[in-house]
Amino acid sequence: MSVTSAWVLLIALSAGSTLAALSGMTGPALALIVLALAWGKAQLILNRYLGLWQAPVVARGFALALAIFMAGLATLAAAAG
Repeated sequence: MSVTSAWVLLIALSAGSTLAALSGMTGPALALIVLALAWGKAQLILNRYLGLWQAPVVARGFALALAIFMAGLATLAAAAG
């Protein structure tokens, strides 16, 4: 994937977040959708912009740390509802 196509995908994910916010949805459902989109954006930035696709072991470590962090945030968002 080129940097340009990664940028286009980041724009699409950002548009998804905006549409979710404009949908009128509130509470944990909105939080979980936005978290999922943010997770995708974070993975894309780490792998494409920072070049971690060239270091698979490091990329897996970052992916694991990000997954644990996002799971914690998702748990808090779900518990808030």
